[in-house]
Amino acid sequence: MVFMEITQEQQRLRDLQEQLRYHNYRYYIINDPVISDLEFDRYYRELLELEDKYPDFKTQDSPTQRAGTQPSEAFARLAHPAPILSLDNAFSAQELNAWLDRINKLDPRVERSAFSLEPKLDGLTVVLHYENGIFARGATRGNSEVGEEITENLRTIRTMPLRIPQNPDGPPPPEYLVVRGEAFITLPDFEKMNEELIARGERTYVNPRNTAAGSLRQLDSSLVAKKPLTLLVYQIVVNSDGNPPTQIETLEYLEMMGFPVPDYDFCSNLENVIESLDKWESLKETLDYEIDGVVIKINDLELAETLGIVGKAPRGAIAFKFPAQIVTTKLEKIKVNVGRTGVITPYAVLTPVEIGGVTVKQATLHNFDFIKEKDIREGDRVMIKRAGEVIPYVMGPVKDLRTGNEYEFSPPKFCPVCKESVEHFKGEVAWYCVNAGCEAQLIRNIEHFVSRPAMDIVGLGIKIVEQLAQEGLIQNVSDLYQLNRDELLTLDGFGEKKADNLLGAIQLSKTQPLARLITALGIRGVGEVVASTLASHFGDLNALGNASLDVLENIPGIGPNIAVAIQDWFLKAANLKILINLKTSDVWPTNEIVDQNLVENQPLNGKNFVITGTLEGYSRTELKEYLQSLGARVIGSVSAKTDYVVVGANPGSKFEKARELGISVLSEIELNQLFSSIIHGN
Repeated sequence: MVFMEITQEQQRLRDLQEQLRYHNYRYYIINDPVISDLEFDRYYRELLELEDKYPDFKTQDSPTQRAGTQPSEAFARLAHPAPILSLDNAFSAQELNAWLDRINKLDPRVERSAFSLEPKLDGLTVVLHYENGIFARGATRGNSEVGEEITENLRTIRTMPLRIPQNPDGPPPPEYLVVRGEAFITLPDFEKMNEELIARGERTYVNPRNTAAGSLRQLDSSLVAKKPLTLLVYQIVVNSDGNPPTQIETLEYLEMMGFPVPDYDFCSNLENVIESLDKWESLKETLDYEIDGVVIKINDLELAETLGIVGKAPRGAIAFKFPAQIVTTKLEKIKVNVGRTGVITPYAVLTPVEIGGVTVKQATLHNFDFIKEKDIREGDRVMIKRAGEVIPYVMGPVKDLRTGNEYEFSPPKFCPVCKESVEHFKGEVAWYCVNAGCEAQLIRNIEHFVSRPAMDIVGLGIKIVEQLAQEGLIQNVSDLYQLNRDELLTLDGFGEKKADNLLGAIQLSKTQPLARLITALGIRGVGEVVASTLASHFGDLNALGNASLDVLENIPGIGPNIAVAIQDWFLKAANLKILINLKTSDVWPTNEIVDQNLVENQPLNGKNFVITGTLEGYSRTELKEYLQSLGARVIGSVSAKTDYVVVGANPGSKFEKARELGISVLSEIELNQLFSSIIHGN
């Protein structure tokens, strides 16, 4: 036996064939890719070039000779009446022109041809068979000749016609019709589905494409029916009545039959096609489904047919791919930053990688629960996504490529800015720095302190707060009461009148009641309602700061998390320093302690109200104060613990949630009737 020695390039060709077979399997069969589309395309193009150079090494089972993968043995097989081909890709205007030059040499009519443009959908290709207008069976693309029969699963897609035409004015159905489309999940439906999974404490999905593909390949169609799958149809494979002559007319015909079809454009020549690509790249940000490019087809279908097929792709069409939005790279390190509200957020430091023409070195990791749920580790190879101008984010790790040198990550115990210990409250996703003097939160804390519901310091807007902080005149909220006229007059934009007005507003804020000061401190979970309760119960900040957890938790409306947040806030040395400075500056209001027995005898004691919409007879503040005077609590969100939702004009989602939970809804008239019955003792 004679063994032929092969070159490094030929061995690379064989390695690429093997790698791409594996990646095809990961993508199409188990719906769990380990490389990005960009990397797959790069390897695929390299293999094409090597097989052109060494044609003897181009085997029949090479990935370049297939339009898909073998169907799963778990499903029955269904032969397609014609090959279900995929497309070659182009990544630039030059490559589009090269494609046109190639096919123009085969048939000069191409030069005068018009084109259709359609979105390159990112879902699962499906083939639908109709007999006498009734959906009979359907399949995946499989290996382009035979697919997996998923008829019952396809029936669960509500946008797929079970009978055609759906349009009463549509043409009569042909005896036999086979169409090709793409099944997918829209972005809003995907987000909603993940939100519901989070609410139930279940695992979320990584991306719409894999979720759609995995759903349609479930063996239990009742599980498929629970997924928000949809469909767009764009090609006639077989029509017993004959096909329309052009692609545009094909889409119009399908639409008249009642099939959902994608958006499409008509271009009279390739120059117009190239001009339209920028529009399509911008359009993709407005679509509610994911696309990764545009499919360009010769509009004349007879001409496209005569051009034939090369390898696995028709010559009469090509996919123009947008710059990649999903890539894989190495996660070098997980770091954290502190937001203006004290939330500590993790982010990934990456080996630099290009996404959509932009070099990305960092990406968000959402929160610490996300890291734990996805089992993301330092050193992992991770999938990164960037959509439009949105900050890139880590989708998840490629676990199959782990080497054993990856490290699990734990949330930090101390704030990276002020070095104070961080807090995590049971049942919440976020971790917080609760130090009111933390430099990272300075602007946000002061902005909250001076706001209308808090100390209401008129004239002290965000721009002036930023100016005071940048000049080093304030390091925390108590420094506001140490400002003097001479300092303010040194600042840009400050004259004597402006300085005097601001100092006057600061001085006036010293007269604000205790409830407003407690609100202004920015304790996690302590809003206006809780602050009012605390002021009535304790009378001053000393008593509040010395309260035990047991005492706090026994106050109506104060749950365990809020009790812990209050105690932790008063235990911080930096916060105590702020309190001392406030007292020194005479910012120390007291409140008459309310007799709890009187509160308990109030007619609406223990009742929780939510207000939504616009009311004619009350301002939101007036109604809130009146309800509180009757012993009620006015809260911001609807839950099972809500007793009444007061609904005005143009109510929001709170109204819908109240109806879902079966909570009593009061119109303004019904609310007035309630007040009347209380006044008259009914």
